[in-house]
Amino acid sequence: MLSIVRHARTEANAGGRLQGSLDLPLDEIGLAQAAALPSLVSGIDRLICSPLLRARQTASVFGIEPDIDDRWREVHYGPFEGHRIADLPQDMWQRWVSDIDYAPEGAETLRAMGERVAAALDDLAAEAQDRHVVVVTHATPVKAAMAWALGVDVTIASRSWVDQASVTRVNVRGGRPSLAAFNLLPLRPAD
Repeated sequence: MLSIVRHARTEANAGGRLQGSLDLPLDEIGLAQAAALPSLVSGIDRLICSPLLRARQTASVFGIEPDIDDRWREVHYGPFEGHRIADLPQDMWQRWVSDIDYAPEGAETLRAMGERVAAALDDLAAEAQDRHVVVVTHATPVKAAMAWALGVDVTIASRSWVDQASVTRVNVRGGRPSLAAFNLLPLRPAD
């Protein structure tokens, strides 16, 4: 089984700002959210993590040293990192989330992000057939993992919501993935 965990909340999340490659820490609520995750994710055979601080802090609650894999980084928002989606040119944003091959200059396309996440998942598929592999990552890679499991285009990302410190589960049997659960939340303090 693959359990794919979105990192817990940061100050930027609370402010509705795009983080991308910004290396920001969890805020106080995020630390509480992360602390609740072991109640939902246990029996871990292998832990993999994005190199970004918010993901590493979230992964630390499992008490296992993670393997760092750069392919699990958030999509790179380029010059828009740190900005609120509501403040972006909406025609540009709509094209970015609906056209797999479009990205503003200096940013990453959905295709590029989806391909790197799919490659990481392909590398884990055989292991996940009989071991519990946990990945701590970011919202857009979680959505790309869901698309991989469903065998659909990564543009599904704009039609799904991933909560902070949520868990998505993918079963792998006979080399084929299937989405088992999406956006599960542990019982935790009110956000």
